[in-house]
Amino acid sequence: MFKSFFLLLFSISLFAASSNQEILNRADNLAKSSKTSNLFKAYNDYKTLYLQSVTNADNSLKQKALNGIIKTGTALHIDITEYTNEMKNSDQKVAKTESRVILTSMLKMDTANWEDDTLILTFDQDINQQQVKYFTIHDKKNNRYRYVFDISLASFVKTHLLSKKGIDRITISQFNPKAIRLVLENKEKIDLEYKIEGHQLKVILPSDNQTVKELFKITSKKVQKKDESKTEELSDSEELPQDLRKYSKSNKQKIIVIDPGHGGKDSGAIGFKNYYEKHVVLEVAQNVKNILLSRGYKVFMTRDDDTFIELKERTAMANRKNADLFISIHANAVPSQNAESANGIETYFLSPSRNARATRVAEMENQAEISDMSGYGKSTFLKFTTNLTRIASNKLAIDVQKGILENLRQSYKSVSDAGVREGPFWVLVGAQMPAILVEIGFITHPQEAEMLMDKGYDKNMAQGIANGVDRYFINN
Repeated sequence: MFKSFFLLLFSISLFAASSNQEILNRADNLAKSSKTSNLFKAYNDYKTLYLQSVTNADNSLKQKALNGIIKTGTALHIDITEYTNEMKNSDQKVAKTESRVILTSMLKMDTANWEDDTLILTFDQDINQQQVKYFTIHDKKNNRYRYVFDISLASFVKTHLLSKKGIDRITISQFNPKAIRLVLENKEKIDLEYKIEGHQLKVILPSDNQTVKELFKITSKKVQKKDESKTEELSDSEELPQDLRKYSKSNKQKIIVIDPGHGGKDSGAIGFKNYYEKHVVLEVAQNVKNILLSRGYKVFMTRDDDTFIELKERTAMANRKNADLFISIHANAVPSQNAESANGIETYFLSPSRNARATRVAEMENQAEISDMSGYGKSTFLKFTTNLTRIASNKLAIDVQKGILENLRQSYKSVSDAGVREGPFWVLVGAQMPAILVEIGFITHPQEAEMLMDKGYDKNMAQGIANGVDRYFINN
């Protein structure tokens, strides 16, 4: 009996190895193509193999998958920074066993100093993202906020006491023999960000400059009303395209949920001139909300301020509101070496046409969100997006992409169309209505980033999204 059992296990392992090799061969062939659709298929195959390699501790397969992800992701203008960093970090580690690697030595902190509103901790070697743990503590009794960074496998000689106007106390100490702890303590809440750049950990505080604060301040325009039951157009509402003017007011009591991506501790991409994705997308989303309200829609936002919302809670909110549409707004990004070449607006819809693969890809994209779900649970949840919803989402994506391009190109001729694509984004999974994710441009592209920071451009972008919503309901 035991002999048969072990033979079965051996057969399964051989089948898995054979299957992985077949997927790798297919991905390698597709990656040679110049067609975007083939590159996208190869990219998904490589990510499937990467997940398999992590699960099975197969370092050889992992390296091949990472190479493929970086190659195809770069060609598709997808942000593959996470995988590039992992490839870089893996080159700096020494393999101790077939399934585990560790750093060759402890990090040593050389300096800690301020540059304007950025606290920079410099070490003697590159920092691995996994070495840094960031969390906050709110002492409600004493009304104190503590922002804590633990850097593992790190050491230094003495405790540092740093000072900064607007922050009550800053300490850096040897928390334990193998970890440094940085703590920023304050009576008022601080909206800080952090990033890792090679040897440096940078903690970025909100600027004291009033101009910068105003740049990200979200202002709501008042909607004029004749009475409590009727909402009129905004006074500065744009003239609609010809095919949208006939749209009946009686058909507009639709519920739209707008989802500004990221927020709070999740800054999203940090682009050109350190522009934050979470601020840009909130500005656009607020404009979309105001325009749709002026056209008679019922509109809800997943977040109205700089708050962190878990991905699974965003579509859950849309489901609770019985929304007719769900629109998630994001800004794209690529590594610095590709920043000047990657640009354009693209709109995604969820299409798990091959459930097994789509489940694996969604898990890789959002493993922090679904790591506690069983394989059956992930597959079942993904199937909530029915064929009918996928088709409707595809139509919505086409209408919104068209609306954005039509509206922007009236004033901004250089706007690039990056197309409508399908992708396994967890923020779209579980939506029981047509759902799309709009990448409003590349925040890493110098010219496109500056346009995204322009309030007039953002207003035109929002009008285009609203026009796409109108067109979707006309066509369907």
